[in-house]
Amino acid sequence: MKGALGFIGIFLCFLCDATSETPPLSFACGNNSDTCGIYCRICDTHYHGPTMDCLSTLLQIQCITKFYDAMASLNSTEWCTWSNVGGLYSNLSLCTEEISDCLMIPWPNPLVEQTFVEIHSSHFKDCPSQELSDPPPVIVFALVMTPICLIPVMVSLVVLKTKNGDGRP
Repeated sequence: MKGALGFIGIFLCFLCDATSETPPLSFACGNNSDTCGIYCRICDTHYHGPTMDCLSTLLQIQCITKFYDAMASLNSTEWCTWSNVGGLYSNLSLCTEEISDCLMIPWPNPLVEQTFVEIHSSHFKDCPSQELSDPPPVIVFALVMTPICLIPVMVSLVVLKTKNGDGRP
């Protein structure tokens, strides 16, 4: 990671001194929010554009570190309970999407996908998964037999309607 402490200093600098004149960006930034402008300025200054390296650094500083810190505050036995981690996971997803959108890098992208794969392998690999299985035979029988029984009934109704002459317009 390219000088994480330097980037934090840049973040603070931009937040404290928003009135200073800065040269225009060399690329289009996703929107006009202050936060988005900071992300774009960092990429422009240190990476000469919205590169995947810059995205990786920003994700690490702004999203992944916060997620890992929040997960560390939980007991590892609580990691498998969605009500405990759902908000953290959602915040991580929104954070990666916001930064990608600011840099106008499509989301999801291979870097974000790899980030989530790594998070799953480090935090959720021991969680039990619900295996899909066939329904009980009684349910399968009911689902199969219902249309089979309805077809002759429907055919009989059509034939009776036609024989009685009620089928004419």
